[in-house]
Amino acid sequence: MDVLSDLLDGVRARGALFQRTAVSGPWSVRFAGGSPLTLATMLRGKAWIVPDDSEPVPVGTGDIAIMRGRAPYTVADDPATPPQVVVDSADYCTPAHADEAGAEPEGSALLLSGAYTGRGEISERLLLALPEYLVIPADGRRPLFDLLVEEMASDRPGQQAMRDRLLDLLLLSTLRTWFDRSEANAPPWYRASRDPVVGHALRLLHADPARPWTVAGLAAESGVSRAAFARRFTAQVGEPPMAYLAAWRIGLAADLLRDTDATVGSIARRVGYANTFALSVAFKRLRGITPTQHRVTAPPREPGT
Repeated sequence: MDVLSDLLDGVRARGALFQRTAVSGPWSVRFAGGSPLTLATMLRGKAWIVPDDSEPVPVGTGDIAIMRGRAPYTVADDPATPPQVVVDSADYCTPAHADEAGAEPEGSALLLSGAYTGRGEISERLLLALPEYLVIPADGRRPLFDLLVEEMASDRPGQQAMRDRLLDLLLLSTLRTWFDRSEANAPPWYRASRDPVVGHALRLLHADPARPWTVAGLAAESGVSRAAFARRFTAQVGEPPMAYLAAWRIGLAADLLRDTDATVGSIARRVGYANTFALSVAFKRLRGITPTQHRVTAPPREPGT
């Protein structure tokens, strides 16, 4: 399994929230936050994403924007337009009956947004790999948009499951496109995945993180000497092989602690540690808290709305 596939494997929308917002004239919509990840696109017109603590980001017709984190932000025709509407999770979802089948909401601009409702639907490791805001320009090939818009304007059995899956597919497609862009400043592990030696080692680590890997073992599997492998891996990924593996194991453990009721001991063995004590030592070294403290303080998996 390659690294990106491993990151995206756990992405599952459950009761995702959607909204079509049609506006005219000077307009500004304030999103109060609450979602760990939101996708938005302008089906008609252009807009600006205006974060509270960073520069505005332009979004053209057909562009896809991804917003990470629960911080509030504003979408507007102009960064200077004050918010006219505030949207929170209570009124985010557009009821099916609000859009007659095939009807197109009136307005000079039409914003479509979809939000994941719970932190457990998105891997913490994926969230950490993303910037707070990113925009992928339209490429003229958006069949998923057509399907999603059709589902938004219908009231058919299974439509929530269909919307959830379409949101997942749209996220996966967008992230793969973004990671391939030179200006994306993709994480080192993504760039390194194309190196024949380091990429092979990364696939081995992600396919079986619990295996008792060593630098010598990875080097042998990759067909190079131990010293050459260690230098090449560190140069490509930005950290030594065992440091990368430890961080990845702890990331896996963090997700499992938050999203399952498995014991700390069973999670430790699943991610490559001999027992609870070994996982606790490594977890506290990298995260500053124990696994139990993480489980208590991490936002729980939230049910779909």
